[in-house]
Amino acid sequence: MMAPPGRPMPWISGTLLCGAAVFGLLLALPGQTVTTAYLNDLFIFLDGAHRIASGQVPNRDFHSALGPLSFYVPALGYWISGSMGGTMPTAMAAVTVGLALPMIHILGSRLRPAVAIPYGLFLLLIVAVPMNLGESIASLSFAMFYNRIGWAALSLLLVMYLQPEKPHGRQHLLDALCAAALALLMLYTKATYGLVALAFLGFMLFDAVQRRWALWSLGLLVLSILLIEAVWQSSLTHLEDLALAGRVSGSRGIVDLSLAFLRHLADYVLLAIFAGLVLWRSRSLRDLLFFGICAGPGLIIQSQNSQPWGIITVFTGAAVATELLLRSCRLNNQGESGISARGAPLLLLAFLLPTSLHCFMALGVHAIAATARIGEPFGVPRFGELRLTTLWLPGDRSFMDDYLMSIREGARLLNELPVKPKNVSVLDFANPFSAGVGLPPSRGDYAWLHWGRNINDVHHLPPERLLGEVDVLMVPKAGINGIPLRNLYAAYIQEVFDPIHRTDQWTVYKRREPNMLSSVGRSLEHAQPSRVGAGDGL
Repeated sequence: MMAPPGRPMPWISGTLLCGAAVFGLLLALPGQTVTTAYLNDLFIFLDGAHRIASGQVPNRDFHSALGPLSFYVPALGYWISGSMGGTMPTAMAAVTVGLALPMIHILGSRLRPAVAIPYGLFLLLIVAVPMNLGESIASLSFAMFYNRIGWAALSLLLVMYLQPEKPHGRQHLLDALCAAALALLMLYTKATYGLVALAFLGFMLFDAVQRRWALWSLGLLVLSILLIEAVWQSSLTHLEDLALAGRVSGSRGIVDLSLAFLRHLADYVLLAIFAGLVLWRSRSLRDLLFFGICAGPGLIIQSQNSQPWGIITVFTGAAVATELLLRSCRLNNQGESGISARGAPLLLLAFLLPTSLHCFMALGVHAIAATARIGEPFGVPRFGELRLTTLWLPGDRSFMDDYLMSIREGARLLNELPVKPKNVSVLDFANPFSAGVGLPPSRGDYAWLHWGRNINDVHHLPPERLLGEVDVLMVPKAGINGIPLRNLYAAYIQEVFDPIHRTDQWTVYKRREPNMLSSVGRSLEHAQPSRVGAGDGL
């Protein structure tokens, strides 16, 4: 198990493939989604899968600062499973198995089995677990799944800093293909990970031994981006959506970064131990810069994510350091100083094991809950395989229960309308009704409305763009962000829509016939345009 890396060994490829298959089956076989948190976030991607299945294209037919793969991945799960309840588990099962393929090549050619196997299983669990990183194993949710994909892909790419000890004839070609595929996955899932990936590939151009595959991967990236844009034709709009989200949410300051660093202080101390042992032997500036890449950009990414913990690139730095220590021990045949190097895999295992077990337990809890159909059904026609449960989570969980009750009531109100709506929009965080009731999705709107993150009173779509094609508008009395959104668009709603139903939870509006619109209403549509403008993405 301590043999030097070369071609992927059978037990590396076999173990990682078996692990990916087991984790994927635990997700997909029950065909159910059980969630205890972030119900509103789940609705974003169920709606996104419904939009893709209806023929819409991200950033062309709807706006989002996330990359298009954040919607095509759920759509893939919906296509495979055929149900909304199987959408996210099947999607993440497919991603887990898909990432195992470049993982086998990268880890197998650069890491010893004692390092590759525990680290590879660790990354597969990060992708597969239905849980926001840093939260309880009972806090089940597929919310922000794109962050876990980004962490795993970036971590795999960073391992390519290591030079293969026994390269084979196709080494550079396979390296280039894997690096380009991982970078594309990050760029078109969430751009922050993609930017770090591009910076790392630029850093690898200074490695004379590995410069060839780095150049090839950059070339493949440029070619792939051009081909994708020829089909997608929405890169500019996506960049505008990203810029708008940046203006709304702003960048993280020194206080936010300091707090994130303190939350990960134990992880950084362990990384410093690994890095110190390597640098004491190598005296290498490149090694120092690499550990800086693992530590610094990861901190920035994590501070921008809605996750309390989880800089996964810190673990990557520890895995690479372990391999470098083992190589130096073998090459230099050191005595006492080699003891610490040979003990590095045990220290790495102790570093990886708590998070690995935590994720595996959460994955198992979801599999058991989904198989046993634990929880309360959503009660919406096309959401029959989705359930909300509290498990043993402490604290007041009434907010999610109340939110689900409001969704049920909204679906009931829509079903009671005498004429089936052609287009329904929800003036709140997410729209669960198009996918849940089976209605055509809106066009030209946001994938979700998160006050202070991608919309505020300064940067927003003008109402005629956001609601221009809507014939039935659902406005919650409270909701997630309902109150500030209602205040923002109140004038347009008053002039263009008529209330047709009011309850304790919702006000349902129907678009007024064109000949009934007042001249005042038409002027109001243009009297308060967005500071962003019609072409400025979000």
